[in-house]
Amino acid sequence: MKRGKFITFEGPEGGGKTTQAKRLIQRLRDAGFEVVYTREPGGTELGEAIRGILQHDAIKEALTDESEVFLFLASRAQLVRNVILPALAEGKIVISDRFADSTTAYQGYGRGFPVETMIAMNAFAIGEAIPDVTLLLDVEISAGFERLAVRQKELFEKADRIEREQREFHERVRNGYLELAKRFPDRYRRIDAGREPHLVEADVWKTVNDVLRG
Repeated sequence: MKRGKFITFEGPEGGGKTTQAKRLIQRLRDAGFEVVYTREPGGTELGEAIRGILQHDAIKEALTDESEVFLFLASRAQLVRNVILPALAEGKIVISDRFADSTTAYQGYGRGFPVETMIAMNAFAIGEAIPDVTLLLDVEISAGFERLAVRQKELFEKADRIEREQREFHERVRNGYLELAKRFPDRYRRIDAGREPHLVEADVWKTVNDVLRG
């Protein structure tokens, strides 16, 4: 059976990754494709437990930056072996709301760990699960956080542990993503996510169609 396609959504906070991933899934299913959706951290029982620690302060002990890296990698390794690779082997399309590049951007460029080390650690964690395309939903940090504030007010949510970081951290993360897009031009597609959602959706759909025909 022909291997399925692996599509990842990346980008700074407030870029609409989850919204666009769900819209893409619906369009793919309407077109007759089998689609598996997952998210990071999460996607497995272990991953969801780790998500609670990483994003929602599920433990009282403060995480060290090093522990944060290894928790992300553990969640990812479990997700790859238990969900992503089996689905790809069955010819399905896998869509992940964040993946390995998030660790490079947030913990590498954001926290200041050596970027090459983060890339190497990610390579060990993901093995053969290389995305066919990474959709970088790029948005200016100020605009992204304005969207976050609206969403949190509407849904009565509080900012998670990562969202509470200083703006300078998030600027480094965004710049890191732009550097990754330059480093991996064959895989990355930057999409201006500061526009209306329907315009972003159209670009996402066009890009994915190109990948599916390739």
